[in-house]
Amino acid sequence: MDFKEGVNGGPIPIDDVQPASEIVKRFCTGAMSFGSISAEAHEGLAIAMNRIGGRSNTGEGGEDPSRYKLDANGDSRNSAIKQVASGRFGVTTEYLVNAKDLQIKIAQGAKPGEGGQLPGHKVSDYIGNIRHTTPGVELISPPPHHDIYSIEDIAQLIHDLKTANQDARIHVKLVAEMGVGTVAAGVAKAKADVVLISGDSGGTGASPESSIKHAGVAWELGLAETQQVLVANDLRSRIVVQTDGQIKTGRDVAIAAMLGADEYGVATAALITLGCIYLRKCHLNLCSVGIATQDEELRKHFAGDPDYVVNYFRFMAEEMRQVMADMGFRTVNEMIGRTDRLDWSGVEEHWKAKGLNLDALLYRAEVAPTMGAGSGTYQCEVQDHKLEEALDLELIKQAKTALEQRTPVEIEANVSNSHRATGAMLSGEVAKRYGDEGLPQDTIKVKLTGSAGQSFGAFLSRGITFNLEGDSNDYLGKGLCGGRIIVRPPANVTFTPEENIIVGNVLLYGATGGDIYVRGMAGERFGVRNSGANAVVEGIGDHGCEYMTGGRVVVLGTTGRNFAAGMSGGIAYVYDEAGDFASRCNMDMVELGAVEEQSDMATLRLLIEAHSQFTDSAKARMVLDAWDSVIQKFVRVMPVAYKAVLERERKQSAPSSVVANG
Repeated sequence: MDFKEGVNGGPIPIDDVQPASEIVKRFCTGAMSFGSISAEAHEGLAIAMNRIGGRSNTGEGGEDPSRYKLDANGDSRNSAIKQVASGRFGVTTEYLVNAKDLQIKIAQGAKPGEGGQLPGHKVSDYIGNIRHTTPGVELISPPPHHDIYSIEDIAQLIHDLKTANQDARIHVKLVAEMGVGTVAAGVAKAKADVVLISGDSGGTGASPESSIKHAGVAWELGLAETQQVLVANDLRSRIVVQTDGQIKTGRDVAIAAMLGADEYGVATAALITLGCIYLRKCHLNLCSVGIATQDEELRKHFAGDPDYVVNYFRFMAEEMRQVMADMGFRTVNEMIGRTDRLDWSGVEEHWKAKGLNLDALLYRAEVAPTMGAGSGTYQCEVQDHKLEEALDLELIKQAKTALEQRTPVEIEANVSNSHRATGAMLSGEVAKRYGDEGLPQDTIKVKLTGSAGQSFGAFLSRGITFNLEGDSNDYLGKGLCGGRIIVRPPANVTFTPEENIIVGNVLLYGATGGDIYVRGMAGERFGVRNSGANAVVEGIGDHGCEYMTGGRVVVLGTTGRNFAAGMSGGIAYVYDEAGDFASRCNMDMVELGAVEEQSDMATLRLLIEAHSQFTDSAKARMVLDAWDSVIQKFVRVMPVAYKAVLERERKQSAPSSVVANG
């Protein structure tokens, strides 16, 4: 494929073209997870992109909070784009508020629909700490986000993240595939600020070869479809379109712009500038050049330098400027969507391309005359997220002294199901000032009455207590980050709380800390991907504690089927009054046992006592009053790999015996 000259009167002097310093701001690195590649390589990319005004991507797995502060020489190791993937590893409130972009990863271009796994041997103490998981235990990212099953659900997560960090753009990462344009249109309507179309050829060498060869399609196909659909539906002007997938040169970037992209992601080539020699053994932790490994000895071989990456991106921008000058484009915006300047004549003469017709790919989508004045073929307006309707604005106002002086405050308010992500904005204010350490327990106590909307208490920071008298919708406690949530029915209810559902589905998704006490039953997927929160509930639906990696969960009643599927960490205690819990538990990764150890008994009793105190639960009082007999009906659910790691740590920390001779 070649370029046609002659736009705006033909070639122009290169000095008339937008400067490279502006073009490089459109570049970003692709997602490379903190854990898949070494800290040295990850930080090198961040430093380089921050120097040029571009953006590096954390990938899945969180980020070391020490990187949020500037280095002594003024460099920043903070990745501007922070990914929120299905595993929610390391997604804390502090992580969210230190981002310029928050990227919801629906899938990866190199392995769409497969989720991800980080082998246990790559989960070092450092990585385990960042991801809020147990070192040495394999980590599983489920293929789907368990809070996304529709465009409306994507809209909810977009709103959650935007509420937590109002200054960040919210991305949705999609895979180039037939029909992706329709999904991108839905994403734009869901008020995403950016949609990323990821091609099939990206990803590290850890991606399965079968997926790279047979899943997904080239970014060019997905990007062209996305541009055409967005323009046709008058959506293009309000969303940034980004693309990636083995983009390596200024020529590639120019083609991406003319096919419809505003911004451009580069990952593999950026790693190669740091020394990657493409050994394709990233998953084995054996990278010889110290890039895709957590092995301390191999990491010593890392010889990359941020300046290499800076030079690479500047040269790529200069090459793009030359293409623009030859074609007569002065700015990148002028060339976005200009597929009419791409020339494919002669391609069909090649023996591999006989019969190929690129007319549909290169169709130029143009704004219809009937569309509004704000319409366009590139992003030129911003989304309205309607954050002015948030209940948090009033909570923040009343909590001013607590935020500024750490003085305890008590607030009362009514909540309705139109209030979404209540607590996320308030928690963001706490995290901006105090990080994930938050405030002392109960510094901000909020008593709420009514029916809370979706994502109640999302990302709730340490020091905030929400006491809800009423009920709540789905996603309660999503990303809980040290806060406390109490849900109980009004005192005058006529129904039996432990026999009725009081909170919705998918609670504690990705929670890293804190406590939740629910007097009543919850829906499905309670505690999914819980990383560290403690929870007590009086009954749950299917798939409880799915993919859980930490924390403690107590169920004082019945559970649905498929309990503990993919559970690799943490411990659950289930009150098995009928004696049939084993038939509903997924035994692939866990083992069941009695609550016999003193540490288990103490933990369980403390949690139930707290539940009784906070919710006035009749079920909790019954258990405590008959403790000696009831304890025998509790079943401990313990992941096998987690138990093995705890046993190993116990043996290593035990004092060695010394025998004195004669």
